[in-house]
Amino acid sequence: MTAQPKHYATSDEYLAFERTNDEKHEYLAGMIYAMSGASARHNRIAGSTYATLYAQLRQRQCTVYPSDMRVKVIQTGLYTYPDITIVCGNEQFEDKKEDTLLNPTVIIEVLSPSTEKYDRGKKFQHYRAILSLREYILIAQETYHIERFARQSDNTWVLSEATNREDTIEVTTVQCVLHLEEVYEKVTFSSTEEEEGETA
Repeated sequence: MTAQPKHYATSDEYLAFERTNDEKHEYLAGMIYAMSGASARHNRIAGSTYATLYAQLRQRQCTVYPSDMRVKVIQTGLYTYPDITIVCGNEQFEDKKEDTLLNPTVIIEVLSPSTEKYDRGKKFQHYRAILSLREYILIAQETYHIERFARQSDNTWVLSEATNREDTIEVTTVQCVLHLEEVYEKVTFSSTEEEEGETA
């Protein structure tokens, strides 16, 4: 989590609080956690990724949502806000307000220094419990790097990655392609970041 919990609450109390609050919060095991704001670079990457996926999916039976769509992991009780969520087929929501998705197909997170450990570790552990989830994608901020984790038939997850500006990576479940050049559009890396990316 990215901040200290505010107070103990039921999930209903959390939702009532969240639906009247301008800021986003995660919820787990009775605790409400404030989410940190995103940098301009983070927003550029998330926005470009959303735009290219929206364009590819607009004529298909899949919907792509930006970070305002809340996701609940039924199996663990986590409520959170992925940077991008794709759902295919019939969408399942927790209630009639349709602001808490239960059956994401693909989840994408743009990594930040304050959240990378969580996104790779405990959060991914929560996400893996979602039976509908087929792919989990992590996008780095400091260099050209996208990691794709794909669920296999035996419930293991296989990693593929792209690390060059000219590379592409397939999101096979939804038959989409991410071009790193498009994902990182309007993002400029410093010489130090480029050197660190080359040696990583």
